[in-house]
Amino acid sequence: MKLGDIRKHLMTGVSFMIPFVVPGGILIAIAFMVGGIHWENAASQWLGNLGKTAFGLMVPAMAGYIAYSVADRPAIAPGFIAGMIANSQGSGFLGGILGGLVAGYIVSAIKKIKVPSFLRPMMPVLIIPLFGALIVGALMSFVVGPPASWLNTAMTSALTSLSTASKLLLSLALGAMMAFDMGGPVNKAAYMFSLGLTEADNWVPLAAVMVGGMTPPLGVAFAMLLSKKKFTSLEHEGLAGCFIGAASFITEFAIPYAAADPIRVIPSLMVGSGVGAAISMLAGVSLRAPHGGLFVLPLANKPLVWLLAIILGGLATAGMLILLKPTLPPEKSGVSVEEAS
Repeated sequence: MKLGDIRKHLMTGVSFMIPFVVPGGILIAIAFMVGGIHWENAASQWLGNLGKTAFGLMVPAMAGYIAYSVADRPAIAPGFIAGMIANSQGSGFLGGILGGLVAGYIVSAIKKIKVPSFLRPMMPVLIIPLFGALIVGALMSFVVGPPASWLNTAMTSALTSLSTASKLLLSLALGAMMAFDMGGPVNKAAYMFSLGLTEADNWVPLAAVMVGGMTPPLGVAFAMLLSKKKFTSLEHEGLAGCFIGAASFITEFAIPYAAADPIRVIPSLMVGSGVGAAISMLAGVSLRAPHGGLFVLPLANKPLVWLLAIILGGLATAGMLILLKPTLPPEKSGVSVEEAS
């Protein structure tokens, strides 16, 4: 199992995931525009639920096609099942990556088992998917699931102890957590902690958390604009979606980029989100809305400062991405050979 092979498998999963991310995010953004942050009419509820359905398929599709890349068609079902379990247990896209790889390599191992000739026709459609699903399901439920749940509880406890300490530490922690797994247990712990503080009429951490969630796709978009050669042509196709995701507080638009290169991208996203959240909290920005992105900008007590925090956080992310990501050859990057020369 080589690092280059794993990257290839991740890119395959990402290429099949993007068609779910883009329509899902845009439909949710339109729902905000039509019906406000609570989707207050039938049309916006329908659009929002349709978008959420597309998003719900995002992690299973990624996991299923990562597994497919490793072990071909028999691995698709175990991979999709791993992704669905990752969704339900809250381990997010990181759980989906792990589940897809595990499913693929388990199926690859099962395929090498010698069986009687009368069983061979049933291997790809029955035996391999069945036993692959059983093994992967058990691992995801009993090995991946409990740590994800523990992590959620531990992060919430850690944030509670930080809330009485330095605002700087708290804001950096909240922002970085929003970008770490983008919908997984760490992200949810930061968001739910901030949401809980609104019961005491403290809306400042929620404003910081929203900055931390909007910065990842914005930073990726800035980086693609500033340094085209660092991203593949497939990644460049998501540029508009990243801006839409940032404007709508839909962090998931950055997931394909993180899934394709997690070692470089996730730390970059965390830095930018931490910077943006810290600027927002230290400036005392409060936002009396649990969601909505730029659609709820008028509800901020300091809208221009809040917008500046988002932009500066995005630029910090972009700077890190440009620094850490390698320059790709023209045939792989979003730059044509003529432009490169």
